[in-house]
Formats: sequence, structure tokens, C-alpha cells
Amino acid sequence: MRVRKHSTALVGALAVAGALVLAGCVDSAAPGGGDPSEPAAEFTPVPYEDGTTMADLAAAGEITIGTKFAQPLFGLEGPDGIPVGFDVEIGKIIAKHLGIDEANISWTNTVSQNREPFIQSGEVDLVIATYTINDARKEVISFAGPYYEAGQDILVAAGNPEGIDGPEWFQENPDATVCTVSGSTSLTNIQEYTSNVLEAADYADCLEPIRTGQAVAVTTDNVILAGLADQNPEFEVVNNPFTAEPYGIGLAKDDTEFRMWINDVLEASYADGSWAAAWESTAGAVLDLPDPPAVDRY
Repeated sequence: MRVRKHSTALVGALAVAGALVLAGCVDSAAPGGGDPSEPAAEFTPVPYEDGTTMADLAAAGEITIGTKFAQPLFGLEGPDGIPVGFDVEIGKIIAKHLGIDEANISWTNTVSQNREPFIQSGEVDLVIATYTINDARKEVISFAGPYYEAGQDILVAAGNPEGIDGPEWFQENPDATVCTVSGSTSLTNIQEYTSNVLEAADYADCLEPIRTGQAVAVTTDNVILAGLADQNPEFEVVNNPFTAEPYGIGLAKDDTEFRMWINDVLEASYADGSWAAAWESTAGAVLDLPDPPAVDRY
């Protein structure tokens, strides 16, 4: 459950004791992060302003984060019911900067269709779920980041028997069906090329239609497809991205102080090596370490 406002006296007292931020200033232009083998910078307790989301969360000592539970490399439910992946590690970094132990993070399974409703209803404090920043979504929620930039690509059967080389192939073969997830940016993007789209609840659900011949491909962000291919070697990625998909951290609309604070945390993680370490321990098993994107302080 999302943390609600506490009395200003209580928040002020507990925030001073429990809130954590990086000591000193961080160079926001730091390129690509520090050495993942190096420890992160030391933390120094400082107070947050009464009434801010940071103060509320730090005082409560817990946070609820929405992420995907069926997204290999980024958010995949583990045997203990706790998700693992790059998005999960980014959530842990944010929690750490609030002085919240990862054991006190409540993870909520969040799919493409319910990300904005979960934020708007207060069911979660943040959504970190391969969540592309776009103007339509910014009408109802706010975004910190981006913390990673993906690109939409296509997953096909190994050997690519249809010879699919990009989205234009579907314009030339209008009877062919491509699968993607309802409510996703990927759906909007592929509909520019074809109306023959099979919509699924999550991307893993698109694999069986390829096996059965109901569809010939899955399309979404390349990192998501890489995770699926890593777990299902009978598939491969075309490796021809045709969009830029900046992944952001969703939070309540117009919570500018929280958004700016998260951006500070992201830039700090680039500089101290924790962002790179998060990547190498998750998506880095399949994908090379990328350069971190500049955050957008709109």
C-alpha cells in the first residue's frame, strides 16, 4: 500500500534519523558509471523537508514498487516469490537512498495495462517495469529518468524461416500475424505497419502462438526479447531496432520534488558504479553494458 502523509513533527523527526542520500555532489555528466567491482559511495543521514514523499517513505521505512514478474532479465518472479532483474535492482537503489532495507520493499506484479492505474490509485509508490516514457502517459503520471534506453525489435523462430528483417516486412505480408502486449507502446508502434496483431497479456504469452503457427513473430523492446530468447533458445532476435524506447520510473503526477530526487539518485548511481553493477548482475548476463542515458529534468 502506498505510504500516506504523516504528521509533520513525526516525519521531521524520523526523516532526520532515517533518510539517506549520497554525501557530496555528484557529477551528472559522469559517463557510464564507475567500476561495478568498487563499493558504492558512502551515505550520510540528512533530513527531508516535511510533507515530501521522500520524508513520508523514509519515516515509514517501507516502499511499494510495481514491476513485472514475467520479464526475464528485468523483472522475473523468483522461486521465493520475489522478482529479480535490472528493474528490481534499480528499485533497490532508490530504496537504499531512502534508508529502506530491501526486505521492506513490497513488490507488486505490474503489467503494461495497469501501470498508470496503479500509480493513480496509490496502490504503488513507484513503477519500474520496462516503462517507456511518452507524452500521453505524462498526461496522467510523472516520470523520472530515463535510466535505460531500449529499442523495439522482433523475435522470430530460430533460423528466421520467414526472413523477417524489420517491421516493413509486415506491410509486404499483410496476412502474417505479429504478437505483442495490450496497452503497450510496442502495440502502438507496430500498428503503423500492420493491423494484423495478436494481443496478449504479457510477452511470454506470445511464444506459444509462434510455436503453433498462429503468429510469426513477437515485437517489443530488444532487451525484453533478449530475455525471452535467453530462456527459450528455439527463438532469436532479428536485431534490427526500429524505435528508441527510454525507460522511466513512473510516479504520481506532479510530484516534482520526488521526481527530481529520483533523478539525483539515478545520476549518483551512474557515478558510483551501482547502476553498472545492477546491469552486470542481471541483463549483463546476455547484453553488453550500455552507456546510461541522461535523465530528463522536464
